[in-house]
Amino acid sequence: MFNIIVVLPKPEDAKGIRNLLVKNGFRVDSVCTTGSQALSRMDDLNGGLVICSYRMSDMMYHELHACLPKGFEMLLLASANVLQECDLRDMMSLAMPLKVHDLINTVDMMGQAIERRKRRERQRPRERSAQEESLIKEAKALLMNRNHMTEEEAHRYLQKCSMDSGTNLVEEAQMVLAMMRT
Repeated sequence: MFNIIVVLPKPEDAKGIRNLLVKNGFRVDSVCTTGSQALSRMDDLNGGLVICSYRMSDMMYHELHACLPKGFEMLLLASANVLQECDLRDMMSLAMPLKVHDLINTVDMMGQAIERRKRRERQRPRERSAQEESLIKEAKALLMNRNHMTEEEAHRYLQKCSMDSGTNLVEEAQMVLAMMRT
């Protein structure tokens, strides 16, 4: 489930939006009346959705948007006239007065996009450091010299051993180096 923060200047409006979302199955992590409160709450979370109004008591929507930590998206709630004047790049918007159906569908759509992005980031292999790369190269070179393998065969051997033992390639390279050096 993704994190949701509601930031509206009037506490009763913010609680009303929260109650709508909760009633429709969403978990709202925080309800704030200022942008600075929202930013401090975001520091504790790992991405999510910020639902805010055009103007908060301490900042405008674009100032909050500029300060959003990585992984957060914004849904701006404002009147149709105000939305026409806003720079809406990299954010979604809904015109006030809100239709409950529109709010729920938009939050659901944005939540699915956030979840997809998180899933893709988790599945993407992380970059290896130069030290890790050199360990792998050293292990392959040792296998090539001692066992008369090509580089491709040495790499495949490391991969197979790594998969068989359930370790990553760097750990397997360290084990090969430790075993063959003794």
